[in-house]
Amino acid sequence: MLKGFKDFIMRGNVLDLAVAVVIGTAFTAVVTAVVTNLINPLVAVFGGNNINGLSVQLNSKNPATVMHFDTVITAVINFLVVAAVVYFAIVLPVKKIQERRKRGVEPGPSEPTDVELLTEIRDLLREQRGRTGS
Repeated sequence: MLKGFKDFIMRGNVLDLAVAVVIGTAFTAVVTAVVTNLINPLVAVFGGNNINGLSVQLNSKNPATVMHFDTVITAVINFLVVAAVVYFAIVLPVKKIQERRKRGVEPGPSEPTDVELLTEIRDLLREQRGRTGS
């Protein structure tokens, strides 16, 4: 049972996945900080002088009825930034590497079949017999 667990953990793709999760988490924190501290103030500018930015309170007596459009916009921006970085920093380079590997594996000229080799040997033997017999 422990050997199976060790084999599972030592697989390359499991280790790669663990590294990707850790890096993704750290990168998400960076993107969240950038969006929260740089982009949210810009979004709030369009909300006017209201301290809530692009939020609307549906019922003035109930604070739970606030619709935070700015938070949704922030989440969408976070997603787009993370998706763009993952695509351009990971997916695109991996695709390029895979294409290069495929080019190196492309089949060259095909090898002759057994029948073709035997026919060539037969013809060469006939040619040699003809020279020695004359």
